[in-house]
Amino acid sequence: MENRTARLSVLIDPVKKEIFEEICRLHDLTPSQVVRQMIREFIHTRGSSEQLARMPRSRLSQD
Repeated sequence: MENRTARLSVLIDPVKKEIFEEICRLHDLTPSQVVRQMIREFIHTRGSSEQLARMPRSRLSQD
């Protein structure tokens, strides 16, 4: 994991949160792990080459 972290707060419908947490548990993942993976995938698919160059290489494929 990176040396420094930043907190991101997200407002979500309580029912969606409950379902999301259930699915995470079924896959033995924490919600934070899944959100970090989704963010990496979003950056990888939508980021510019300049933005991707700022990403630590090991973070493009790992949690």
